[in-house]
Amino acid sequence: MIGFAYLGALLVSLGGLAVLDRRFRLAFWADPARTAITLVVGVLFFLAWDVAGLALGIFARGDSPHMTGLQLAPELPVEEAVFLTLLCYNTLLVWRFLDLRVRGRASRRTNGGAARADEVPADAPAGASDGPTTGAGA
Repeated sequence: MIGFAYLGALLVSLGGLAVLDRRFRLAFWADPARTAITLVVGVLFFLAWDVAGLALGIFARGDSPHMTGLQLAPELPVEEAVFLTLLCYNTLLVWRFLDLRVRGRASRRTNGGAARADEVPADAPAGASDGPTTGAGA
């Protein structure tokens, strides 16, 4: 059972990213088709990169008791594809979050300058207010 530890950790991490995605509607919950295409293209690109590196002798599969031992190709473990999915999904979520923040700031600038502290653009993730703070310390 220890052979599935790394794969399990990767899947739990992917699940955590999916929860964040759903909460903030960043990728799959905003545009499922475009997100799926983006992830597939990214994962295939990096898998091709790995295969080229393996063919040239640059990369090699390491041995670990925490891996399943299942291979997609010689020297290419299943965990690599899951890791690349995690990497691409994480990058996509960060990109979407930052993009929404920049768009929110730009829309506030074009809609009359300074925004109130409680105004947040409709497409911005929850808690993404960049308005001035108010209170005793302000």
